[in-house]
Amino acid sequence: MPLRAFLSRRPGEPSSIAVTHERATYDVQVRRHQKARRYTLRIHAVTRAIVLTMPPRGSLRDAQRFAEQHGAWIAARLDRLPVASAFSDGDEVPLRGVMHRLTHRPGARGVAWTEQPQDGAPLLCVAGEAAHVNRRATDFFKREAAADLGTASRRYAAMLGVTIKRISIRDQTSRWGSCSATGVLSYSWRLVLAPPFVLDYLAAHEVAHRVELNHSPRFWRTLQRICPEMERAKTWLNAHGAGLHRYGQTVR
Repeated sequence: MPLRAFLSRRPGEPSSIAVTHERATYDVQVRRHQKARRYTLRIHAVTRAIVLTMPPRGSLRDAQRFAEQHGAWIAARLDRLPVASAFSDGDEVPLRGVMHRLTHRPGARGVAWTEQPQDGAPLLCVAGEAAHVNRRATDFFKREAAADLGTASRRYAAMLGVTIKRISIRDQTSRWGSCSATGVLSYSWRLVLAPPFVLDYLAAHEVAHRVELNHSPRFWRTLQRICPEMERAKTWLNAHGAGLHRYGQTVR
């Protein structure tokens, strides 16, 4: 059953409430959930949306009180979350886990490329007008992600004897990858910012869903067999994954 069947608001009920903590006011989205037994708060790591889930018969008064009691938690959690900023000249940005200095070269030919000076950090060079740096850098990362994820996905598909219908690269905010029942794989381009063993794990994870379209014990056994660094990659993502969303504002 789709999630929206469990989430609802009563007619005329506001979609959000305002919570003030130390002179800062936060907009908290309110949702009723048919299976909720208590009030809970969560904050989306990428969109920074604050969501309060309440039982079907819960009251807005109790929801307001609960949110205000956790005002300090909301403020502290938001303070720790990364804020996305556009790629610009002089930025330090990761590529396959290695930091590169983004260098704008307005008079150069080409679009975007990497250079390795004899001394100093690697460079990510972007040509063209300054207004286009964010888009061109993002397009570069997407191309690199498509190449790496395509190679890794096909390698794991061959190991498991399964087929892949299509691979797409997106700027997903709620998950790093997905696999449809028909074999369409979708990945976040931001995986190319992480060390290769992390990207490799996500490719293995989604391809393994061609064997088991679930997260059953058999799925995890299959994934462990083809990706020995699974636990290492999961640990890295838990510690650093949210930080990948600080690089580059979304380009539409």
